[in-house]
Formats: sequence, structure tokens, C-alpha cells
Amino acid sequence: MSDPRPRRPRLDPLDVLAHGVVGLRSRPLRAALSALGIAIGIATMVVVVGIPASSQQALDRELSALGTNLLRAQATMDERTNALPPVPEQADAMVERIGPVTQASAAANTHAQVRRTDKIPPEQSSGLTVLAVRPDLLRLLDAELVAGTPITRENEGLPVTVLGATAASRLGITSLPPGQPAPKVWINNRWFTVVGILAATPLDPEVERSVLVGWEAARTWLGFDGHPTVIYARAVEEHLESVRDVLPATVYPENPARIKASRPSDALAAKRIAETTFSGLFLGPAAVALLVGGVGVANTMVISVLERKREVGLRRALGATKGQIRTQFLTESVVLCLFGGLTGVLLGVLGTAVYSAIKSWPAVVPLDATLGGLGSSMAIGALAGLYPAIRAARLTPTEALAAP
Repeated sequence: MSDPRPRRPRLDPLDVLAHGVVGLRSRPLRAALSALGIAIGIATMVVVVGIPASSQQALDRELSALGTNLLRAQATMDERTNALPPVPEQADAMVERIGPVTQASAAANTHAQVRRTDKIPPEQSSGLTVLAVRPDLLRLLDAELVAGTPITRENEGLPVTVLGATAASRLGITSLPPGQPAPKVWINNRWFTVVGILAATPLDPEVERSVLVGWEAARTWLGFDGHPTVIYARAVEEHLESVRDVLPATVYPENPARIKASRPSDALAAKRIAETTFSGLFLGPAAVALLVGGVGVANTMVISVLERKREVGLRRALGATKGQIRTQFLTESVVLCLFGGLTGVLLGVLGTAVYSAIKSWPAVVPLDATLGGLGSSMAIGALAGLYPAIRAARLTPTEALAAP
């Protein structure tokens, strides 16, 4: 015997999605403008997460190439005498005798003045430092040459110089064309021939801003007393902190407090973190954009309910339940925000890729940023569409069909 009770109409998920998209397809411009706020907010969130991630990836690669096992011990000025301590001339050799140390070298500020020509007034030295260096320093720093040759044991006693990247730019010497006379610079009333130009040295920016001369040449031509002011050391990674602790006493046993030991890779990492810290401030505007976008979607859905009363009444008269009406408008709101979220994710990925390309970083967009952006947009869509969906479901067929 057949059941006399009428069966409730059923909608499968595809039918629900199709009904939810009807309103968006009929008013595409309104839908696009409503989704714009969501897209802007999600794009900002993805960029804010993607740029620091790309920066960190670039930093990891850079530190992996440069090494994190470099230590730097620098003599500090005495506040009473305003003088540097006389670090022993063989301090680098003393440091190299520390067990975990694999390599050590030294440099010293000669306090000499460097100018492009002897015609430039002495006070216009471009703020560059003249460093006396051991022949093995550049190898220890993994410094690369963009042109020429380094200071070696063969030429360290000659009046030749290697320019750091910044120093070369300020002196206007950016290349050493083969077959042409090598350029010269004026250092303490003597010409020094430029034999090499360094690439950037991220682990020691001071070298970038310096003009490097050989240790013996500095003694001969610049009145250098032979006392180093900076000691560099490479050590086994596992024992780096213990080496760092004994470094001041090894470099200057008379008063270790006058020696400051540091790890240049820590400073490089801190600098990169500082560069990307301000990007986190954009999370606030991104949240505001999402909120405004959600309010815009809610407003659009309310207007949609008011405009489509007759459609709601007709569906109710044909047997649609309140739950199906709620689901239709709620789905429409979620799809609208999901469209904005997808657009925002694509814009965020594109923005991260462009910025990373400008900075020569690898583009990295964490998966949780994209998934979080899409999830946030769907959640906002559900919240924004909840009231309009409930309002549409409360319309009776008579009330809805009687609407003008």
C-alpha cells in the first residue's frame, strides 16, 4: 500500500550549488564588486606571509653558502684614553691554535686617507677605510672577485690594492678592462694600483666599504704599526660558542674586556628579520579589508533577498522547504566569498613572486597561507550570508508572491 504522505523534495549538492550560483550569474558586476573587498584582504594576507617566508628562504640559502661558523673579534676603543688596545701582531696565529678553530686571519684599520686622485682635497675621502689585511683573509671570508686578482703573499708588500664593492662604487672604479692600464688611487700621498674588485661581502659590510692593502705594504708605505684591530676565525660548528667565549682572552690576554667577539651571521639574520618585520603591520589593514568585504557581501545578500522575493515565493509554493531556501542563499554567499578568496590568493601569490624577483629571492608562499586564505573567505561568506539566508527562509509563499 503506497504512503499517502507527500515526499519532501530533495536537492543533491550539485543542485544546491547550481541554485546558489544563479544569483551571482544574473548580476555579475555586483558580485565582482562585492568580492573585491574579500580579494584585497586575502591578497594582503598572502603577501604578508609570503614575503617573510621568501626572505627567510633566501637567508637560509645565503647562510648555507657563506657558512655560519665565522667569528669576529674586534678591538674596542678605551673611553679614557680614546685609543685601541695594542693587540699582539701574531694574535691570528694564537687564535688558530685553539683546537676547534680551522682558520684564522687578521685585518687592521690603518687610518689612512684614500682619494681617487691627488687633486681631491684631503677632507673628501668618501668615508672609506683603508684596511691592512693578511693574504688569506679573503679566502677565509669566502669573498669573491668581480674583477682582477686578490692580495697574495707575492704582492702583499707592493703598493697595490683591492677595492670592496661599496668602495669601488664610490671611487668610480667598477671594472678592470683587460689590455688597459690599471686604475690607481691616492692613499696617504702615494699611488696604489687597483688589482682587484670584490663582490658584496654580506658577512662583513666593513670590508665592502674598505680599500684593502697588503699587510707588509701598509707597514712600508702607510706607517702601519702591525697591530691588528680585527681577528677573523672559522671554527667547527659544534664548538662555536665555546670558541667565542675564549676568543677575547686569546686575542688580548692583558684585558679581554677590550675585545668584542661576535658572530657575523647572527647580525645578517637580524638585519633580514628587521627588514621584514614591518610587513607584519599590514595584517591589520588586511583584517579591516576582510571585515569591510564581509559587510559588503552581507549587504549584497540582503538586497538580493529583497529583489528576489517572488522567486523565493514561487519556490516555496512549488514545495521548497525553509531549509532549502536558507541553503540556497547561504551557498550563494559562500561561493561569492570563495570567488573573492581565490582571486585574492592568486593576486597574493603574484605579488609575492614579483617582489621576490625584484629582491632576487626565491618565491615562497606557504601552503597554510593559501589554505588559510580560502578558509577565511568561506567562513566570512557563511557569517555574511547567515542573516540574509534566515530572512529569506522566513518569507511565506503568500507574502513573497505578493511582493511588488
